[in-house]
Amino acid sequence: MTRVHGGPAFAAEPAGTGQRRIVVWRQIAAGLALFGVYLLVDGLDASARRAAARTHGRDLFSFEQHLHLDIEHTLNDWLAPHHTLSVLANYEYAYTYVLSALALMVWVIVRRPDLWSPARDSFVVLNLLAFACFALYPVAPPRMLPELGFVDTVTRGGTVGSWGSGLVDAANQIAAMPSLHVGWALWVSVVLGRISARRSIQVLSAVHVLLTLFVVMATANHYLLDGVVVVLPVVVGVRVASWIHHHLPGEQVMSSDAFFVHVEATGAAQHVGGFVVFDPVDDAVTSGRPTLAELRELARTELLPPRRFRQRQWAPSRWRRLRWVETEVDLDEHVTEEVTEGGPAGLRARVAEYAARPLPVDRPRWRMVIVRDAETGRSALLFLLHHSMADGIGTIIHSLSLFRPRTTLGDGEPSPGALRVALAATVGLAQLATDGTARRVGEGGSGRAYATLDQDLAAVRRLARDHGVRMTDLVLGLLAAAISRVHPELAVAVRERLRVAVPLMVRAPGAAPEGNATAAVMLDLPLDGRPLPELLTEIGRRTRKLRTPTRALASRFVMATGLRLLPEPAARWFARTVYGGRFFHGIVSNLPGPTPTLTMAGAPTEGVYPILPLAPAAPLALGAMSWGGSFGWGLAVDPAVLDADRIVAEVGRLAAELAELADMAEGDGDAERAGSQSSSL
Repeated sequence: MTRVHGGPAFAAEPAGTGQRRIVVWRQIAAGLALFGVYLLVDGLDASARRAAARTHGRDLFSFEQHLHLDIEHTLNDWLAPHHTLSVLANYEYAYTYVLSALALMVWVIVRRPDLWSPARDSFVVLNLLAFACFALYPVAPPRMLPELGFVDTVTRGGTVGSWGSGLVDAANQIAAMPSLHVGWALWVSVVLGRISARRSIQVLSAVHVLLTLFVVMATANHYLLDGVVVVLPVVVGVRVASWIHHHLPGEQVMSSDAFFVHVEATGAAQHVGGFVVFDPVDDAVTSGRPTLAELRELARTELLPPRRFRQRQWAPSRWRRLRWVETEVDLDEHVTEEVTEGGPAGLRARVAEYAARPLPVDRPRWRMVIVRDAETGRSALLFLLHHSMADGIGTIIHSLSLFRPRTTLGDGEPSPGALRVALAATVGLAQLATDGTARRVGEGGSGRAYATLDQDLAAVRRLARDHGVRMTDLVLGLLAAAISRVHPELAVAVRERLRVAVPLMVRAPGAAPEGNATAAVMLDLPLDGRPLPELLTEIGRRTRKLRTPTRALASRFVMATGLRLLPEPAARWFARTVYGGRFFHGIVSNLPGPTPTLTMAGAPTEGVYPILPLAPAAPLALGAMSWGGSFGWGLAVDPAVLDADRIVAEVGRLAAELAELADMAEGDGDAERAGSQSSSL
C-alpha cells in the first residue's frame, strides 16, 4: 500500500525525486500565454461592457458608502494637491507591483529552483481567477466616473508606462475588481512568508502591500473592496499550488509523457519498441540464443539501473497528476519466453498481438519477450516500452544497452537560443492553428496487423540521392504510392490526401533518454496515382516545413508546457481530442540507428524493425530504421482498414521500379556521354 505523506506547500522537493532543470524559455512562453488570456479578455471590451462597468463601479461605491467604508475620497483629496507626492504615487502604482513580482521570480529561479513550480502555479491561478472576474464582472475605476468627483492623478501627471501615456492607452481599463496591483504585491508577501525569507524582507514586503493599497485608492484607480477581494484569488492560488505540489511519493509524470497515458484510455495501446530477428545460425555456441536466463541477466544489469524501469505510474486522484513511484520488479513477469508456429508470419502475428495489448498498469510498463518459432527454430525478441517512458529515440537508446559492442547514437542538433526558440514557437502556434483536420476513414477495429520489409541501406540512400530527395521523403513517397495502388478505396475516402504525423526530435544533445522529446508535424501525402518520380518531387517540396523549427517547437511547447498549465481532467480531454483520426491518419517516423553490426548475448541480428503504436481511429503507424547495413520497415495497421502485407510488398516493388528508372537514366547518361566523345573524335 502506498502511503501519502504531507508537507508544506512551498518546501523543497525531497532528495532523489529527480527535480528537473528549469527551462527559462518555456517559463517565458507560459507567461506570454497567460498574457494572451488577458488580451482575450481585453478583446471583449465593447460599449455594452463599458456601460455595465460604469454601473458596477457606481454600485460598488454606493455599497461602500452604505457600509461607511468609502475612504477613497479622503485619500484622493489629500494626495491630489501634493504634486511631488502625486508623481511618486503614480510611479509606485505603475511599476512596483510588477518589479517586486519579477524580482521574486528571478530570485526563486536562480537561488531556489526547487520552489519554482509551486510559486509559479500559485501566480498563474491568481491571475486566471482575476481575468475571469474581469470578463464576468467588469468594473470601472473611480477615475472613470466623473460624477463621483475623483482626481485622476496618474493621467494628469502623464505617468510614463501607465494611463498617462500612449504606451498603454489601449489596455483594459475596466478591470478594477479585483486589484491585481494589490494582488501581485500580496502574492509576493505570501510567497516570501511561506518560503521563510528573512524577517526584514518580509516586513519590507508587507509595507509594500499596505503602500500599494493606499496608492491604488489615493490615485483613484481602485476601490477599497478591490484590494480586499483580491485576497481570495491569492489564497486560492496558494492553496491550489499546495494541493498540486503536496509532497506525494515519487516524482510527477511530465505532461508530455502523461499525454500518452491519457490517449491509451481510449483503448489504443501506446507502447513503442522494436522487433529483433536473430540470425538462425546452426553452430553449437550461438544456437538457441539468447536464452531466457541471458535476457533476464541483461535486463537486471542494463535496464534496471535507469529509474523508469523500476517505477510504476500512480494517480493520487482523478484531479492530481500521475506520479512515478518506486516498486518491486519481478523479472519473471517482465522478461518471458514463448513458442509459436507459422514461421516468419507467425512471429509477426505475435508482434501484432502484443502491439494491440496494453501493458499492465500495476508494474513498470516495459516488457521483453523472446519468441521461438517451432517450425524453423528461428528466434525473435520483442522489446516494448510504454510511450510515457520514452519516445522512439529514447527507446532505441535504451535498447542499445542490450547489444554488444556498446554503441551510441549521435547527438542531435545544438539547441537554439531562448529568444529564437520563443519567437519560433510563437510563429509555430499560429501555423498549427491553421493546419486543419483530416477526413475520417471510419471507425476501424481494435485488431492489429504487423508487417516488415528489409532493404539494403546503401541502396536506399543511393535511391534517395538519385531522385534528389531525403531518406524521409523516400519513405513517405513509397508509402503513399503503395497505399494508393493497394487501397484505391482509401484514397477516395480521404479525397486523395493522406495526412500523417511526422515526429521530429527536439532532444537536447546529451540529454537522458527518458520521456518524450519529440514534436509531431502534420504532412499531407497525395494519393492521386501520379508517377512515383513526380510524387517524390512533390513530397520533397512539402517536407521543407519539417526542416524549419517553428511547428516542431510550438508542438513541443504545447506538450511540455501548455498542458502543464491545464487541470488534469482538461489535459486528459485535450489528449483524447487532438491525438487521432480527427487530425491525422497515421504516424510515419524515420529513425536513426547504430552503424556497426551488433549481437545480443552472442546472437547476431538478422533484422531489426521499429514498433510504433496506432493513434485512436488512425489506421497506420510506420517506423523505418537503419541498423548496421540494413534499412528495416515496421508497419502496424488496423486490419479492418489496411492490408499490411500487401502494402510492404508493394513498397518493395516500387523501390525496385525506382532503382530501374535510376539505372536507365544513368545508362542513358553514359550513352549520351559516349556519343559526345565519339563525335568529338
